[in-house]
Amino acid sequence: MKLLIFHIGADRYGLRLRDVVRVLPLVELKRLPLAPDAVAGIMNLHGASVPVIDLNRAAGLASGPDHFDTRIIISDYAGPDGVHHQLGLRAERVLGVQDVRDDQLRDSGVQAAPFLGQVASDAQGMLQLVELEQLLPVQLRALLFQSDGAAA
Repeated sequence: MKLLIFHIGADRYGLRLRDVVRVLPLVELKRLPLAPDAVAGIMNLHGASVPVIDLNRAAGLASGPDHFDTRIIISDYAGPDGVHHQLGLRAERVLGVQDVRDDQLRDSGVQAAPFLGQVASDAQGMLQLVELEQLLPVQLRALLFQSDGAAA
């Protein structure tokens, strides 16, 4: 499977390419007062408001500084109700696409966060999958996506 590789803190993670709509340079986001810490803000994407989650903060880490390789990954997020939404992910050190074979993936043996999946090892070390459908807790999903499918 093809993965888009990036960092959360010092570690490498991958998002299935099937979940990626596009990768954009870092843009200025509109901050949302009183929003949960993981919410970096919202962005305007061709006239639509798209919520953006900071992957570092979603993982319990401090948000890293903006670098030339910090990107917004626009993903196709399918909620449990089957409704699809565009969701931005602020990711650091986006490295590009890497092919990982299914037989390279193993369970991590640790359930630290519900959105972290299987791991694989390669010459650069360990790589862990981000399970997009598990990224947003119920309360955050309700905050970000109105019942009519429009972003908050």
